[in-house]
Amino acid sequence: MRNRTLGLIFILNLAWQAGHAYAVGTIEQSGPRPVLILPMQDRQGKSLRIDGLFFRTLSERTVLPSGLQVRTGDTLHATLTLDGGRTVNISIEPQDQDYLIRLTVDPNRDIIGWGLAIEAADGEYFTGLMERVVDGPQQASWAPGIKQAMDLRGQRVEMILKPTTSVYAPFYLSSAGYATFVKGTWPGLYDFCVTDPNRVKIEFEGPTFEMKVYVDKDPADLVCRHGMDAGPPVMPPRWMFTPWRWRDEHRHRTAYYDGTPVKGPFNSEVMEDILMMTAFGIPCGVYWVDRPYGPGRLGYDDFEIDPNRLPHFPEMVKWLNSLGTQMVLWIGPFFQGQMEKEALAKGYNLPGQRPMPNNYPLCDFTNPQARAYWQQGLSKLVRLGVAGFKLDRAEEDIPDGGPFNVFDGRSLREQRNDYPVMYLRAAYELVRQFRGDDFVLMPRAAYTGSSRYGVFWGGDIGGTQEGLRASIIAVQRSALMGYPFWGSDTCGYNQQLLEQEVCARWLGFSCFCPIMEVGPTRNVGFWNLPRQPSYDEELIAIWRLYARLHQRLIDYGYEQAKIAHKTGMPIVRPLFLVDPNAPEAWSNWWTYLYGPDIVVSPIWEKGKRTCQVYLPSGSKWRYAWQPDTVYQGGQTVTVQAELYQTPFFVRVGADLPIGDLNQEYRQSRQIAQQRPNLAELERDVIGWFEKLKAD
Repeated sequence: MRNRTLGLIFILNLAWQAGHAYAVGTIEQSGPRPVLILPMQDRQGKSLRIDGLFFRTLSERTVLPSGLQVRTGDTLHATLTLDGGRTVNISIEPQDQDYLIRLTVDPNRDIIGWGLAIEAADGEYFTGLMERVVDGPQQASWAPGIKQAMDLRGQRVEMILKPTTSVYAPFYLSSAGYATFVKGTWPGLYDFCVTDPNRVKIEFEGPTFEMKVYVDKDPADLVCRHGMDAGPPVMPPRWMFTPWRWRDEHRHRTAYYDGTPVKGPFNSEVMEDILMMTAFGIPCGVYWVDRPYGPGRLGYDDFEIDPNRLPHFPEMVKWLNSLGTQMVLWIGPFFQGQMEKEALAKGYNLPGQRPMPNNYPLCDFTNPQARAYWQQGLSKLVRLGVAGFKLDRAEEDIPDGGPFNVFDGRSLREQRNDYPVMYLRAAYELVRQFRGDDFVLMPRAAYTGSSRYGVFWGGDIGGTQEGLRASIIAVQRSALMGYPFWGSDTCGYNQQLLEQEVCARWLGFSCFCPIMEVGPTRNVGFWNLPRQPSYDEELIAIWRLYARLHQRLIDYGYEQAKIAHKTGMPIVRPLFLVDPNAPEAWSNWWTYLYGPDIVVSPIWEKGKRTCQVYLPSGSKWRYAWQPDTVYQGGQTVTVQAELYQTPFFVRVGADLPIGDLNQEYRQSRQIAQQRPNLAELERDVIGWFEKLKAD
């Protein structure tokens, strides 16, 4: 291998594009290894230094030496011929104030990966990449005593989707004034100052490597530019911002929770939820039925509805619609029933997947005929009036190794991270044919491109105080990564302890997420919990309080959605997006903005009744629970917050329909004390159904 030291080669080329100058970059070769230097306007006035470039073959790791032949122009090109005849190609292409770096080798027949390192300063902060708090088993993100939060420094993160908290993006943001976005779908690895305290190391599989580097003093601009590159984010319908309700499994029972005989025409648990919520004055704009809802071993055969579990399903959808409620159903990316037999016979399944009890056979969405066959099944549900789908399992049991290729020729490994995007896009294309833009698709797995088609929920989170803590981090990380529409299973999914204090605090947090979905609550309501008090007046009251507030903020959320769609600016904004020069904005990770006018600081620890909140500078902020109390921004304040009081502040001058929350809570407590008469409420449903049949 040739290794010529040329001293310092300094190339700084100014060109003009759209009326302003930009710098191509430089390559420094005074040492044994080349250093790529990108001009930037960070807060320390430094340039970005990238070194340690290497590629991998099946047999060795080759670190690039100095000796590059450099050619300049609008794009910087550098080449190096290695022993054996290989030619390494490096290009740095300015794109406005950003840079696109490409690394290739010719020939590349046995190249399996690339890597580089970016210089890191002491105390530099990194965030992005994944919604989970720490990499590894998802339970580690809500382990008791966990200390890690938004900052990824000191972590190694594999860029491959893991179940079930699975919102990922190969994008991270640095407090030094830059962000990186690795393009493509190959798995990778990030090392944030673990093996070298002065370096962020990035390594990705694949024969080529392409990375965009965003440069800006303002982290909000970095987030917006990546959000539009990876999107733009989908524009959801207004009804997405209403409160949601769901259970994990619906049964059709002969009696309601209180022993009242079921006489109504629809699933007893759906009716119970809707009637109880209506009686309490709890709005419900979306009702979601999870699997099982169809026939067969998994309750998912052929995209059919089981009439024993969900009797009169088309009429039930119409009944819900008459109340202003949309129906959402669960789906998976695999075939069942007769469709499974035909899919296997025609080779529509994902190669390399062994038969298994669940998630089998997965659809090969790169095969147009397989995708169309799966869409054909999905269309049955859309024709019944279903307005959206929860897209599960796109990161679970997905094969990612072996000699198999999918239909479009890619290896299983290369398509692994892309699988949830293809699954979501297939559903989007089908549902849009029937409903235009009036639908929602909500997967739990995401990668680059997913935001164009869906909104997201935070996987099977633990129902503990640390699970709530992890969700507070997840909504902010997801927003940074280009996923502005996100919600979590209120009270948790795994470890559903349904503790009053954890659920109460979670309800307050979910109010200030774009998606407020309450469930699965162990397939019961807060009126028949499997612990004492089983009829929990406090949780019913707090649910009512925050569901009604979330409903009143629907237009506020919808307007912020338009901004996210047009600009990439997320609805949920970590403090450092709006006040990056304040150290407290980086350290106060539990506080964020919900749109520009609300600062929210959810409490996650049991027994805690005070909260320290940093208020962004440049505005005055009114404490929602004490409307006469106004604070000047740019300071940390400590506020009192009882169990029903999620600390939040409204920008002075903002016209938001907050109302008298303390009075509403007192009213909610009074209403929750009166148990609804289900027999009386049910008569309206029976009358509605009989009129529908008569018409």
